[in-house]
Amino acid sequence: MDPILLLKALILGIVEGLTEFLPISSTGHLILAGDLLNFNDDRGKLFEIVIQFGAILAVVWEYRERLLKVAQGATSDPAARKFILNLFVAFLPLAILGLAFGKAIKANLFNPIAVATTFILGAFVILWAERRQHVIRVQTVEEMSVVDAFKLGIAQAFALIPGTSRSGATIIGGLLFGLSRKAATEFSFFLAIPTLGVATFYQLYKERALLNADDLGMWVVGFISAFISAFLCVRWLLRFISSHDFVPFAWYRIAFGLVVLATWQFGWVEWTAH
Repeated sequence: MDPILLLKALILGIVEGLTEFLPISSTGHLILAGDLLNFNDDRGKLFEIVIQFGAILAVVWEYRERLLKVAQGATSDPAARKFILNLFVAFLPLAILGLAFGKAIKANLFNPIAVATTFILGAFVILWAERRQHVIRVQTVEEMSVVDAFKLGIAQAFALIPGTSRSGATIIGGLLFGLSRKAATEFSFFLAIPTLGVATFYQLYKERALLNADDLGMWVVGFISAFISAFLCVRWLLRFISSHDFVPFAWYRIAFGLVVLATWQFGWVEWTAH
């Protein structure tokens, strides 16, 4: 296996793991990183699907006891059934809209310039949301109603636009809808499991013709690096939100977006603009 290719796999795995659960858009960062590393062809896109699953497993591992309890009580525990129903309801909006508009969005918006623009626009949404006074009526994930779950599902659907951030949309949406910062963040983590899990297997099935045993080493490196970095990031974020808001992420999005647009405008980096 080409060592340069393995290095690219390592870098992209770390990028996926560190950005999947922060409000800064993993898809956007992978599009930019893939463009810089010249790894944005069909093979590269399939690789991104594989490493995404590594990030999902990090959440499963972090919440393994809680998820096991839900699975064991799926047929007998009302609280467990409510939790599963909420995840299903929240999953539906993005799934339906993704099937309807996914191809058009990928064809027109999956490029660095669109991502950088969305980075900046999304940052202003975060700044606006954080300046509002939040009235918290839902302290924990267990207190969420089906209506709350549906609202967060609608918020998550905005993540179909690359650069928006799936976690950012659900967490900020949760804050606007009356969830505590911890409840919104944890539900975003849990919602990632069915959302990204189904998306991963669906895309793998669609792109099965590209599967090649020669790429196994690259997948393993990317998968492991995504798992480890996502696991560390999830734990860090849970500590961070206990005493901070998301304003620093908004300023990061603005700075990063402006850098990409500037390097494109002045020709310093040959970004793919279509």
